[in-house]
Amino acid sequence: MNYNEIIQELRKDINLTQKELAEKFKTTQRTISNWETGRNELPYEFLKKYAVYFNVSTDYILGLTDDPEPKWIKKEDKNE
Repeated sequence: MNYNEIIQELRKDINLTQKELAEKFKTTQRTISNWETGRNELPYEFLKKYAVYFNVSTDYILGLTDDPEPKWIKKEDKNE
C-alpha cells in the first residue's frame, strides 16, 4: 500500500472528512486531497503531523512496516 492510501485510510477510519482534517492541520481540503490521491508528495512536516495526530509511526505511514504502533516517546513523557 502506498503512503497516500495509508493516510486516506487513517482519516476514513475515524470518520473524518478531508475538510475537517485540513482544518486541524491548518491547510486546505484540496491539499489533503492532493496528498491522498498522490498528485503531490506529503511534506515531512505533515508526515510528522499525521504520525502524532493518528498515533502511528512514520514507518507505518510510509509503508515500511505493517505495525502502526509508534516506537517513540513524547518529550513530555521522558521527564516522568
